[in-house]
Amino acid sequence: MTDPSTADPASTDSTEAFDPEHVAQARAALDAVDDIGDWVQRFDLLGDLTRLRILLCMHRAPGICVSDLSAALGMSATSVSHALRLLRNEGWVAVQRDGKKMSYRLDDDIVHSMLHELGATHAHHGHE
Repeated sequence: MTDPSTADPASTDSTEAFDPEHVAQARAALDAVDDIGDWVQRFDLLGDLTRLRILLCMHRAPGICVSDLSAALGMSATSVSHALRLLRNEGWVAVQRDGKKMSYRLDDDIVHSMLHELGATHAHHGHE
């Protein structure tokens, strides 16, 4: 039997298992998630401190503009705008134009739920 502490985790040709039932359950878990690549990208986006801070700000203050985000974060408007563009391209953030003012809000229910799991709260808006 192969020592699991020395086994190559990337190897897929291993046929030995300590507990075949656990192997079957683990494979079923992988098979049940069709969009696992999407989750990798989702966690990658959440893994950036600036983007996470922006999401937390928008969660608490939906409809916030870039200049207010910049002031809250202590960052340049250019840096905030770049991060917002990435989040908007992924569909996490929606933008609304009112004349020259662009307002941003969180627009992804899964991210919203994840922020709640992290302990984020908000004063008011449609999500609970």
